[in-house]
Amino acid sequence: MTETAQSGLHRLDVLDTTMAYRQMGRTDAPVALFLHGNPTSSYIWRNIMPLVAPVARCIAPDLVGFGQSGKPDIGYRFFDQARYLDAFVDGLGLRSAYLVAQDWGTALAFHLAARRPSFVRGLAFMEFIRPMADWSDFDPTHGVREQTFRRFRTAGEGEAMILEGNAFVERVLPGGVVRALSEDEMAAYRAPFATPDSRRPMLVLPRELPIGGEPADVDQALRTAHAALAASRYPKLLFVGDPGALVPPSRAKEFAASLHNIAVIPLGAGRHFLQEDHPEAIGRSVAGWIAGVETATALGNAA
Repeated sequence: MTETAQSGLHRLDVLDTTMAYRQMGRTDAPVALFLHGNPTSSYIWRNIMPLVAPVARCIAPDLVGFGQSGKPDIGYRFFDQARYLDAFVDGLGLRSAYLVAQDWGTALAFHLAARRPSFVRGLAFMEFIRPMADWSDFDPTHGVREQTFRRFRTAGEGEAMILEGNAFVERVLPGGVVRALSEDEMAAYRAPFATPDSRRPMLVLPRELPIGGEPADVDQALRTAHAALAASRYPKLLFVGDPGALVPPSRAKEFAASLHNIAVIPLGAGRHFLQEDHPEAIGRSVAGWIAGVETATALGNAA
């Protein structure tokens, strides 16, 4: 699968480093901010942004340590990612946006929305991060996924698997996509992580997953963010793959029932990286959703 349009790569000075980002669409249009997860980058939105660009100014950053963004000497914890994302948003002067997110991008989006509710015009999300009571919540089958992530979180084993073996790119990524990624696509995903040291950001995030209350600070922050999400009234769009990974259809239905102003879009066969299997469906749905929300808002303001 190739890019359907060029989205030039830009760079912005952010705190002590630079963050790369893709941008498409009119600068006077409402902003759609695309947030990726682990181990991807803005590249994962390459076939979705061109479909949304007619109705929005699409901006997709590479999180710090990922893609073409810098790799400063930091811990790469969730709160580090949030701090750099805040600085990126402020550096571009963004005052409001539709948030479009997957994986750790959803945790960042929920956290951002809880702290800056007026910033959010709407939220489209998929395969989201949430506080999990125990490992059965993470993987109800107690299968390979649980075993793999337990090892990622184990000192020594995680380093061997991710830093030395590049397991997140070579195993987790292709295993989370139904179709086969091409060699060019795999090369694009491998490129930011050529050395063991460059892979440190990929190692930290599975250890930040809030499972069984640990790590306590991330668990508390995401509980607060999810409470704010449940109370919020801004428009929401939830994409669901079957069987999914973190979010199977049954959990998506249950979660959606706890939220206000939400539509659920079943995508069909999909695991974790739904952008790679269903870019057209996601892109066209997000574009139509944004156009509809903007029209409804304009009519409401005119009344």
